[in-house]
Amino acid sequence: MKVQVRYFASVREALGPGETMELETGARLSDLRDRLIARGGHHADALGRGRALRMAMNHAMVGDETQTVGEGAEIAFFPPVTGG
Repeated sequence: MKVQVRYFASVREALGPGETMELETGARLSDLRDRLIARGGHHADALGRGRALRMAMNHAMVGDETQTVGEGAEIAFFPPVTGG
């Protein structure tokens, strides 16, 4: 299934605005993050488990990475404080 991944603030500066990804049916948010981290380099630095990050799915804040991602979902990664 395809999902849209968006990056904001310092994550966007490191990785660009976002990308479309293919995930297996039943994938969780943690699976997506782990897959991105596994790319290494800037992805590992920006999205690593030691980094404080917030996530949103379909414009709603997500506090639990065990939530299942649905077809066509939009997932956003951003630092806990963003300026405007």
